Parts: sequence; structure tokens; C-alpha cells
Amino acid sequence: MKKAVSLIVSILILAFIYWKIGAENRSKLLAIFSNCDPMWMTISLAMVVPLTLFTSWRLQQLMPSTGQLCFGEANKLILVASVLNLVLPSKMGDIAKAWFMRDRGHLDVSLALSLVVFEKSCDMLSLLLWCAFGLAIYPQKDGIFWVMTGAVAAMLLCGCLLLGSKAFARFFFTLAGRFAPKKIGAKLGKLAASWDAMHDYFWKSKARLLKVTMTSVFIWFLHLLQIWMFILALRASVPFVRNLALSPLAILAGLLPVPTFGGAGTRDGALVALYAPYFATPVALALGLLCTARYILPAIGGIPFFQSYLAKVRELRAEK
Repeated sequence: MKKAVSLIVSILILAFIYWKIGAENRSKLLAIFSNCDPMWMTISLAMVVPLTLFTSWRLQQLMPSTGQLCFGEANKLILVASVLNLVLPSKMGDIAKAWFMRDRGHLDVSLALSLVVFEKSCDMLSLLLWCAFGLAIYPQKDGIFWVMTGAVAAMLLCGCLLLGSKAFARFFFTLAGRFAPKKIGAKLGKLAASWDAMHDYFWKSKARLLKVTMTSVFIWFLHLLQIWMFILALRASVPFVRNLALSPLAILAGLLPVPTFGGAGTRDGALVALYAPYFATPVALALGLLCTARYILPAIGGIPFFQSYLAKVRELRAEK
């Protein structure tokens, strides 16, 4: 039901955006794709392959040696989680991945969940890091950009403290639990327990911590490079360093607590607003469609492996 609501909200937001731009701009959208650069389009879409491979390798590095996944199994987990994130609410595909890791990697469920929590935390912090870097060197920042720069820097600092200090993490989750609704507060309590387990596990090995962190930063560099390649494929132009500021802001807009289908709608609106100085609205909407494809293509790749994991998904949903 939640996923259906999210899909409807995304459709309504997109319908409003496409209505607002007018018939002339809507007709230009098809022309943009028909006139795209085939080489850059192929390369940019094919970037999902190395991105999946690097993400799978990172998942291997997260595992303790006693529960090591083979590279092929790690790839299947990443692809199947992509499928589940499209059909289950609240990124349940990542939670299901923790259960798969428990079964396939011989881990206890608390450690498996803590690995997933750390993986997603590294993703968010890496995105914020590149966004902060891009905003810091972005020329001619107006008041709104300075506010966004401050907000991103604050989130990055808070995230680093959450990962680096167990005492700060406990304080944060306790404070958030006091003000959160009862249902969300219960989830925060479970997350706090997993966060403690994550700290205990990862800070035992500084080498593993550094390896996973640097890999995450590199993976998100590839994500942002892919979006820049999309722009080249659409025969538009944005300086790469400026794209480092703008594309993370659009991705963050897609992560706002609005019930949308994979961020579609809010992310598209942000792309239109943020890239207005560089290209026209139809190009920004075409870029939005390609950004949505970034989530759909790995999910398509995971469909052949989905059936073998389906029983565990049903078990997980029953326990919820």
C-alpha cells in the first residue's frame, strides 16, 4: 500500500511539472532523446555495471573473514536488493539484504543489520562529502546556496560524529526518540542497538574502516560522474566541478521524507531548478528520466536471481 501511495505521489508531482512546462517543451523532450549522443548514452548507462561491481566488492570487505561472501553472491545480493527497493516500502530491500547476509554469510542478524547500516551510512556521508566539496568551490553563491552549503556541512559533521563517537550516537538517538512518534521511536531504538553493534565491529579494524570508507567515496564519485555523462549524452554542458555540487543536491531532494517512488518527482523538480542556468527545462527533465533509470537498470539485472530469494522476503514480511 505504501509503495502504491509513493508511486501515485510521484506521478502527481511529475504530472504537475510536465503540465507546468507547457506543450512546446513536452514535445521537445522526445527530440532531445532522438538527438542524443549514442556513444555517451551507451557509456553512461553502462556505468551501472562497474558501480554494481564496486558496491559488491565493498560488501565483501564489510564481511568478517568467518562469514565472507564470494564475489558472485555479493553481486546477487546487491542486484536483488535493488529489485526489492522498487517493490517494497521504506528501502526494505536493504533490510532484506541483511537477512540474506545472515543466511548466506553465516552471521548473526544483529551483525548483518549493523553491516547494512554502516554501508548506507557510508553512502550518505560520501554523497554529503562530494556535495560539500562541490558547494565550497561553486562560484557566485547566492544566499540560498550559502544556506544549502551550511546545511550540507552540518549534516556531514553530524554524520561523522555519529560514526566516530558512540557517546554522541547514543545521545542523538535518545534525543530523537523523545520527540519522535511512538512507532518511529521504536524503530529508532532498534537502529540505536544496531548502531552500537556497528561501532563495536568496525572500530576494531581501522584498516577495514579506512578501506570501506575510501571505497564508498570512490563509488559516489562514479555515481556523480555517471550523471555528468548523462548530461553529455543529452548534448548539454555543465563544468564537472559544478556538477559535483548540483547533482548531489538533486539526489538529496529525492531523499526528502516525501512518499515518492525512488525520489522521482522531487528529484526531477530539483534538477529543473538547479540546472536552469546551464540548460533548458526539457533537458533537465530528460536528465531526470535517466537518473530514474539508474535505479531501474540494476533492478532489471536482479530479476533473474529474485525467485531464489523470494521465500526469505515472504518470511521477512511475515515477521514485520
